[in-house]
Formats: sequence, C-alpha cells, structure tokens
Amino acid sequence: IRNEVDKYARIFTFSVESMRNEKLKDVRQQWKHSRFFFGKNKVMSNALGVDSASEYKDNLHKVSQQLQGQRGLLMTNKKTDEVVEVPEFARSGNEATEQVILGEGPLTRFSHAMEPQLRQLGLPTSLKKGVIHLISEYTVCKKGETLTPEQCRILKLFDYQMATFHLTIETVWSNDGKFDILKDRSIPLRPTKVVIKPDDDGEPIDTIEDADESPDE
Repeated sequence: IRNEVDKYARIFTFSVESMRNEKLKDVRQQWKHSRFFFGKNKVMSNALGVDSASEYKDNLHKVSQQLQGQRGLLMTNKKTDEVVEVPEFARSGNEATEQVILGEGPLTRFSHAMEPQLRQLGLPTSLKKGVIHLISEYTVCKKGETLTPEQCRILKLFDYQMATFHLTIETVWSNDGKFDILKDRSIPLRPTKVVIKPDDDGEPIDTIEDADESPDE
C-alpha cells in the first residue's frame, strides 16, 4: 500500500452500497490507470498510519480514520468525485428500498400459458379472451421489507431493478498533505413508492424460467 501511495497524486476514500464483487471488478477494469484497495480495513489503516505519529505521509491518518465498514481506497492521478452506479435486480434477503405496486390491467407481456404460474407467485390474475389480466392492484413489497424469493421473481418478471451497486467518493487526500471531505458528494435518491403500470412492451414471456435467468448472462 505504501508503494502505491508514492505512485499516485491522490487517495480517495469511498463507500459501497449493495456490494457485489463482480461489480467492483467492473469498476477496477474501467479504472485500470488507478488502484483500488477494498477489505481488511485494519491492514489498510496500519499501512497509512493511525495517528500523526505513525502516518506514512502528512495527514494520511485522516484517511485511515475513514476506513470503517464498507469503505475502501482509490489511488489515482485523476481529479474526480465521480459516483459509479450500476443497477441490478434485487435478490432474496435484500431489503426493499421502496414500495412497489403493480397496477390493475392486462399483462400482455406474458403469454396466456403463464397465468397459473403468476397466480402461484401470489398475483391476482385471470384470463380474459386469452390475455392475462391483473384483476386488482397488487403490492409486491413495502419499503424496508426483507424480500422473499417470490417477491424477487415478480420484480424480475416486470423488469424492475431495485438493488443498486453504488460507489460514492467521500474524501480526498493529495500528496501535498491536503485532506478534504467532499461535502457535495452524490447520494442515490430513491422514490418511496413506485407503481408499475401494465404495458405491452417486448415479446411475450412464455415461462417463469425465461424471466428468471441471470441478468448478467
């Protein structure tokens, strides 16, 4: 870590929301010109120095003090307070970040053969002239709930992306010893309630399995 400190002009600390290793790998790939350190906060803190007496360079102990929880280091010669945000489908066990409601009406995106499977997921559906209808408004989840596998499958069937990998730059240290907390850092804003209206976009989905494939494949 100290060798890398000598190579770069700045060190940013960042926090991570909805951590996924593959997403962080994507960010690393995009930032080949820089260096990321994530995990083992104590090791990183000790390398930088935990106080003014042990710090490797001036004010690095202030960087060290930021390394708590899901936080890491970005060493770079770039000037940036960029926030990286990549949406992904929510997974079972995740907390719902907002209330999601399905509006009443025809579900033309699904073939008629899927109606029994949708009912098995708890949706109030019926067939009318070969078209699946949601016969009443349906609340998929409420904000703060722990999502069940069934709720996640419904969200995915309706192409609703809730969980977000979010990397937020929080502080910056420069090799002249200057340390700043970024007051205007971007924070993801999420609605507290979302209503998904029926539509006829896309090809009809024939099976639950079609919609349950990994979004990364």
